[in-house]
Amino acid sequence: MRATSTGDGIAHDDTVTASETRRILLIDDLRSFIDGRHAEVARTSADGVALLERHRQQRVDELWLDHDLGEDDTIWPVVEVLEQAAFEGHPFDVGVIYVHSANPAGAARMAQALGHSGYRIRVVSGSTEVGYLGGAPITE
Repeated sequence: MRATSTGDGIAHDDTVTASETRRILLIDDLRSFIDGRHAEVARTSADGVALLERHRQQRVDELWLDHDLGEDDTIWPVVEVLEQAAFEGHPFDVGVIYVHSANPAGAARMAQALGHSGYRIRVVSGSTEVGYLGGAPITE
């Protein structure tokens, strides 16, 4: 622990771990990270757009996207926000976008659209990093 004093006579821990410095966003209606890593999660496309907008001026290290978000909802409103920002010359500062959808056609379209907009894409369909905790769908 690295301690510093702020003049109040109390030692404060200002140690920052690597996991605290990484910003990870996950947009998926049911799944979470199996390993419990910290991520901000959106379960709908509307919440996903809002999540992106909250981080508009910040670096996002990883953005994980699922295609089908339940009922008639899909990731496309989120993809459109990312595409529009890139088209206007101000893309979101995202290290890598992981497309982890189990929908092969949707994943391919997402990767093509976002790659065309200049984002770094990795298609990881079937990734064991995201899943249903406890073997069943969860909500957060």
